[in-house]
Amino acid sequence: MDFYGFYMGQEFEAYRFLGAQVQGDGSVVFRTFAPNAASISVIGDFNGWQGSDMHKIYDGNFWELTVPQVEVGSRYKFRITSQTGKTIDHCDPYGFGSEKRPNTASVVHSLDRYSFQDGAWMDRRGEGYQQPLNIYEVHLGSWQRKSDAPDDWYTYEELAQRLIPYVKECGYNYIELMPLAEHPCDASWGYQDTGFFSPTSRYGTPDQLRFFIDQCHQNHIGVIMDFVPVHFAVDDYALWNYDGTPLYEYPNTAVGRSEWGSCNFMHSRGEVRSFLQSAALYWLKEFHVDGLRMDAVSNLIYWQGDPGRGENRGAIQFLQTMNQGLKQRQPHALLIAEDSTSYSGVTRDVAHGGLGFDYKWDLGWMNDTLSYFQTPPQMRPQHYHKLTFSMMYFYQERYLLPLSHDEVVHGKATILQKMHGDYEEKFPQARALYCYMMAHPGKKLNFMGNEIGQFREWDESREQDWNLLRYPKHDELFRFIRDLNHLYLNHSALWQEDDREQGFRWLDCHQEERCIYAMERRSAKERLVFVFNFSDQTQDGYQLPVEGCTGLRPILSTEWEEYGGGVKRDENVLHVQHNQVQLSLPPYSGLCLAVEG
Repeated sequence: MDFYGFYMGQEFEAYRFLGAQVQGDGSVVFRTFAPNAASISVIGDFNGWQGSDMHKIYDGNFWELTVPQVEVGSRYKFRITSQTGKTIDHCDPYGFGSEKRPNTASVVHSLDRYSFQDGAWMDRRGEGYQQPLNIYEVHLGSWQRKSDAPDDWYTYEELAQRLIPYVKECGYNYIELMPLAEHPCDASWGYQDTGFFSPTSRYGTPDQLRFFIDQCHQNHIGVIMDFVPVHFAVDDYALWNYDGTPLYEYPNTAVGRSEWGSCNFMHSRGEVRSFLQSAALYWLKEFHVDGLRMDAVSNLIYWQGDPGRGENRGAIQFLQTMNQGLKQRQPHALLIAEDSTSYSGVTRDVAHGGLGFDYKWDLGWMNDTLSYFQTPPQMRPQHYHKLTFSMMYFYQERYLLPLSHDEVVHGKATILQKMHGDYEEKFPQARALYCYMMAHPGKKLNFMGNEIGQFREWDESREQDWNLLRYPKHDELFRFIRDLNHLYLNHSALWQEDDREQGFRWLDCHQEERCIYAMERRSAKERLVFVFNFSDQTQDGYQLPVEGCTGLRPILSTEWEEYGGGVKRDENVLHVQHNQVQLSLPPYSGLCLAVEG
């Protein structure tokens, strides 16, 4: 390891030196960074948990012990005594495996035993700027479960057999996994971690997770993982006061505690930056993860996420160094920011003063869109331009449109529930919403359960309500979203020019009273036109303006009978005369038309 780089926050592979390093002769070298500890011993299965003293190496801030004949799978901890004489048993900050909660020991694991078979995928993957990116966000413990019994989860291997075929059927080409780093509390959903290098043991071993990702790649499905570089769990067996002092966190609570009650990382320390950068590269390199969605980036840009408190320059520099370094080492990795602020340059290259992300979640689009669909139809004319505003700023960043887990919890209601009106009215509006989402420029993300019209808010302890598919309206919504997803994947007009102005234009965005919107998407080889009526009234005699073609062929309608609408499927070409075509638009509807001629 480059020790100078470690201290300066330039190291990206500290995990190859620190932690439990399995040697070829069956021994394990244990190393940890604890500059203020008075003494440290290794306790574990291999010494009866009695402790074997570590000794200082290098500059005295690192500790090391070689233990002969340690089996992979053995449990261990570091017993750390502080300068004040207090002794606490800690899990390994760089540990590659963990016991299943509520137990807290680290587990010896070799990084070199699994052999990936996904070479073809790895050779051709890219950032997706001119490719489709349709993401299915999943919490592995509650997508499907073996039973309602506590902890009765499917393993990573079992999920590979169940989740991958479903994702392919539904027309998603990426899975985003909510955080898999080890965490003590199920209800944190993985966002308050104790083991940043350790895949959670809830669903199996690290190599079983590698198998899952390998199988995804062999089935042409990319894998993105949530990564949490902002904060960590307060449990005293983990990073908190690791060597008896605030080694990873701030020494005061004013900026040291997050809004979630967790400990904020002190990003101005080089050792902390090296720790997080190494963890990020670890998932990309050692697990072949295709991208990282960085959680709560706004809390890195601004102190405590509050623009009023000013920019956190140390954390911003950390983001720039990390993203630039990850791109140098993994050029095709996707780096995605969950950032709710208007901070400029999130997806600009670091060399040009940006933060170096590939995509930013468009939370403004999400809030405006869901707010619009919650509005009673008679009031929508007053809020008409909530749906046009996003294109006023769209080309400032590269955006991803999310309908994520955050929108279906904590009393916010599910996506289907958010639609205004009674049970019958919600389904056509949900279909129209998703059609609008696909028509709008930007990559896509949808949370599990949304596709089946979940009415119950997401609960991490229960699987999705799959029995809903026995009910016609839910099954029709599922089939619509499945077909819409495949339409997105198969039509380059919807993704090839996503971040370029020539890929989109409004055909009509001034039908305030009728709540009609018309837009065109185009690529090098095709043009698609979308027309929406978001009012609760049929809009007859609408003259759609469209130039440079002889006809329009319907390829998808939210109101076709097979999706629960009242319109018989008709794909006959509509002839364009004098650059116009007359349409009758059902209430709460969306129509996709292919330009011909």
